[in-house]
Amino acid sequence: MRFVSMLLLPVLALTAFSASAAPADVQSLTNLLERSKTLTANFSQLTLDGSGTQLQDTKGQMALQRPGLFYWHTDAPNEQTMVSDGQKVTLWDPDLEQVTIKKLDQRLTQTPALLLSGDVSKISESFDITSKQSGEVIDFTLKPKTKDTLFDSLNLSFRSGLINNMRLVDSVGQRTDLLFTGVKANEPIPASKFKFDIPKGADVIQE
Repeated sequence: MRFVSMLLLPVLALTAFSASAAPADVQSLTNLLERSKTLTANFSQLTLDGSGTQLQDTKGQMALQRPGLFYWHTDAPNEQTMVSDGQKVTLWDPDLEQVTIKKLDQRLTQTPALLLSGDVSKISESFDITSKQSGEVIDFTLKPKTKDTLFDSLNLSFRSGLINNMRLVDSVGQRTDLLFTGVKANEPIPASKFKFDIPKGADVIQE
């Protein structure tokens, strides 16, 4: 499964942190996420299976604007584009010539990607959060409160106040690492970035 598709799947639900969230950890993560009203970056994504074998290595670009606006593009050969306009999320797969449109409901706002651009005030309702700081780097571990979840843990790492990398680990040990580079915060982003025009002839799936 391509990673951008995984980012759309609801979170219905490495580190040795405690399973309970301290108010200071929650507030610290909230402050860091809210600090960036807009964010743009390049990313590289590496997915490994439970034995450490590489499954996928891709690169791309992302942009977000609070609240709820999000753009995520994965470069060829596994090209996909995901766009959120605050009301719905659109996923474009050019290889399949298929567009999937999902309503941006509460479940989707809790997914790893949209967590970065959504309402951060309710994060602790869905996740137990712990943190660890070393110098200018602070790492957060988010564990879903619901059992039988898609992801066992989500790690967010910030350097000098900006998102630096993300790690997701599932129940079978598959790990997805994202490294963000060229990160820019609070710069204007054209409104057109968060609008998607459906290509002529595309197969459209409404969910």
